[in-house]
Amino acid sequence: MEGETKTIELRSTGQPRAAVPTCVFPLTDHWPLTTGSCYANRVMGMQSLFRKVFLIDLLQGLRVTFRYQDPKEIYTEQYPMERPQVAERYRGAPRLNVNPDTDETMCIACDLCAVACPENLIVVSSARNEQTRRKELTNFTYDLSRCMFCGLCEDACPVDALELTQDFELASYTREGWIWDRETLEKGPSPTQYKK
Repeated sequence: MEGETKTIELRSTGQPRAAVPTCVFPLTDHWPLTTGSCYANRVMGMQSLFRKVFLIDLLQGLRVTFRYQDPKEIYTEQYPMERPQVAERYRGAPRLNVNPDTDETMCIACDLCAVACPENLIVVSSARNEQTRRKELTNFTYDLSRCMFCGLCEDACPVDALELTQDFELASYTREGWIWDRETLEKGPSPTQYKK
């Protein structure tokens, strides 16, 4: 019997019959009649109307908010303008260290960092120099999109050539921007510097 409606009169105990509104509910098999009163014809009182028109509840909430706006109690960092304090042991962007005296990379191309990496994201290429009879680094690729910054590559390096710095701004607009080559690793990330 869908669509059929039946008028049901609901009364609260202790109220006179004239104050109880009459409501129309659809007649269904599974609908429980547990409502104590019907709110369709309820009239708003003057006090409630006054509170809604003059936004008393909003003003009370704003009063509580502004009570805690004392500058001594604000802990928000103004991020682009103020640099946050990073933990001492934070592991961020990788850097390939360069010898400051000779301006050459400290990497000896031993490939231990690539072996230690659980994600296999480091690729080290080297070539043997015929004059010095030593391996020299030709290419170093680091895929930051798969890096979980565990620090195993840093621990495996015998000459401290690879280091995870405290730089945390690594955002890139392209996937290719996440793959760092040797020059990018030696230079390090270049985040945007904001000024007031």
